[in-house]
Amino acid sequence: MLRQSRFFSILAALVLVLVGTTAALAQSQILDGPRRAGTIGERFDGYAVVRSQAESVTLAPLIGSVNAERRKVYSERAHAENVPVDQIGRVYAAEIFRNAPAGTWFLREDGQWTRK
Repeated sequence: MLRQSRFFSILAALVLVLVGTTAALAQSQILDGPRRAGTIGERFDGYAVVRSQAESVTLAPLIGSVNAERRKVYSERAHAENVPVDQIGRVYAAEIFRNAPAGTWFLREDGQWTRK
């Protein structure tokens, strides 16, 4: 029963994410250029990461801003749905993957990079 309850909580969070992703996804589009260039990637947990050490100083403020906004959205959703923040981040990560441009790099949970 607990497992089913958890499933429905995650499902409800997914529905809210799909309905309310406009701001987070719009902000993610700011990253499209650097993602196409391969200098920024996306992690399995819904946060962006710099892939190129040469670009890290230049891109750190952008990544910091995007991740701060994502963290805020994830926290609000998690609080509203009474689920852990990391679960919300993973739901958003799937949506980010779906909407990311071809060529975007994704860091899997096992530490391996894969390209869309």
